[in-house]
Amino acid sequence: MIVNEKIKAAEVLLTGVNGEDLGIVSTKEALKMAKELKVDLVCLSLSSSPPPCKLVDQTSHKKQLNQEKQKERKTEKGMKTKEIRLSAYIEEHDYDTKKRQAERILTSGDAVELVVRLEKKESQAAKELIEQLVRDLKHCGMQDKGIQVSGKQVVAIVKPL
Repeated sequence: MIVNEKIKAAEVLLTGVNGEDLGIVSTKEALKMAKELKVDLVCLSLSSSPPPCKLVDQTSHKKQLNQEKQKERKTEKGMKTKEIRLSAYIEEHDYDTKKRQAERILTSGDAVELVVRLEKKESQAAKELIEQLVRDLKHCGMQDKGIQVSGKQVVAIVKPL
């Protein structure tokens, strides 16, 4: 981003601190206005002539740049998959707690892997539990693939909407 004296254009299309349109102004005059108001003159784009520039408060400008960097970092990271373990015969209050935990993870943008560890012959109860939990989480996530029943566990992955 080009700021203050680094702007080389002879004229700029100037926008004020509060978003008001100040029209086409010489760069020297725009810099003078910026110094008087104790703000920065920021060039928004070099693709047009005259380049659009804005008078921006220094603290808000830095804050905006930091927010943009944080968003970029978050999109670079991508989505994580977090595991929630359950038992086939879970009590209602424990079920509600796990459901709220899954909702919180899904709304933050991460996927949830629901895992029920099996003991003895409880695969049908585990599958029904996961189906119910997926139905309850429909408002904030959707199931990816199907429910996988392997020898020792039942697994379903729910991705955020």
